[in-house]
Amino acid sequence: MKAKIILPALALLTIAAPALAHHSSAMFDQTKTVTLSGTVKEFLWTNPHTYIQLLVKNDKGGEDEWNLEMTAPLHLQRLGWTKSSLKPGEHVTVKIHPLRDGSKGGNVQEANGPDGKPIGKPA
Repeated sequence: MKAKIILPALALLTIAAPALAHHSSAMFDQTKTVTLSGTVKEFLWTNPHTYIQLLVKNDKGGEDEWNLEMTAPLHLQRLGWTKSSLKPGEHVTVKIHPLRDGSKGGNVQEANGPDGKPIGKPA
């Protein structure tokens, strides 16, 4: 009888584990917050995550492209975002938790539009 309960439970855990790992935020250093200002290259309103491709001027006079992850569109909508909240060419300032490996990316914590006003409502 126990095997009839334990085996299905183990099967469910095996299936659920990759989903939980996918939604881990372990790749972001949540002890650090970095502020970036740059030009929106692209705003990707996609499931399961939205992204901002941000061009940020570097100290060599060029631009670095940052890949900034956000939550799902449905969650952003609840915070007042829309798929047209950011447009290519707009200037935006974001606060992010950077990637632990030091590459040009992070998880957006807040964003201010070209007018300096916050986009959406605080979480």
